[in-house]
Amino acid sequence: MREAAFVKKNKERWLEFENMLKRSDTLQPDEMADCYLQIINDLSFAQTYYNKSKITQYLNNLAQKAHFSIYKNKKEKSSRIITFWTKELPALFANYQKELLASFLIFFLSGAIGYFSSYQDIDFTRLILPDGYVDMTIENIRNGDPMAVYHQQNAVLMFIGIALNNIIVGFRCFIMGIFTPIFTIYMLFYNGIMLGSLDSFLVQYDVGLRANSIIWIHGVFEIFVIIVCGAAGIILGKSFLFPKTFTRLQSVRRGFWDGAKICFSTVPFFLVAAFLESFVTRHSQMPLFAAWAFIGITFCIIVFYYVIYPRKFKASIIKTDL
Repeated sequence: MREAAFVKKNKERWLEFENMLKRSDTLQPDEMADCYLQIINDLSFAQTYYNKSKITQYLNNLAQKAHFSIYKNKKEKSSRIITFWTKELPALFANYQKELLASFLIFFLSGAIGYFSSYQDIDFTRLILPDGYVDMTIENIRNGDPMAVYHQQNAVLMFIGIALNNIIVGFRCFIMGIFTPIFTIYMLFYNGIMLGSLDSFLVQYDVGLRANSIIWIHGVFEIFVIIVCGAAGIILGKSFLFPKTFTRLQSVRRGFWDGAKICFSTVPFFLVAAFLESFVTRHSQMPLFAAWAFIGITFCIIVFYYVIYPRKFKASIIKTDL
């Protein structure tokens, strides 16, 4: 679509939305949210096809005003919660797929480095993981239950401790992106090295299949949402380094709130991961087919929500606009 035709088609709706922002206190949150979603999708379209145009800057500014206006009214219907998870977050994820991919690649490559480093020298694992944990794992392997660590604690206390720890790690990945994504990248890199090294260690002790079938029951949610938090940190860091058509302060505010919402979306997955780790993976002798069924289900859920559904959601809106 030519830029002139794009502007002509949507100009009246944009002007109407500007007027709506002036009387935002009298509008229903759902109405504002729907209009906001249309604006950010128009912005995404403009950034793709008319990146250096003034219309892109105009939509940037309009989206910025809407972003702060939409949350002024705290009186929200229960349906707002549903649209937040089914519309607003997927639309946000769709605009940051590159950052998500970058976070995944950093984690994957660091995991590969950890794996091959430990494979070349198994003592490398002791440089990454505490000696006590390594010795305990070796003892568990000798006793025929390499993942016995998962049923040596009270399940409820284990759930609380794991959930809090993982949420803190995830939010730290995000917050450390302020000013620069370097510290977020470091956290992703370190956690990837740690996971790869542990996996290599288990493989070299010939318990890789059994151990991975247990670890990844909770690990799919836990690891993927850490990657999502890493993407949120990269978004925050990029907003400071590359403000584009925004002022730096506007860009950081936008990057912070977008990243914060993305990071917040991981909390339910962290809780489910902690539940699985505390109450399901403790059954470390479960049949392999049952373990891999859990893994397959969690993998499909996480990839659908963060990758497939956002792309389909965005495509459906763009198709409607065209």
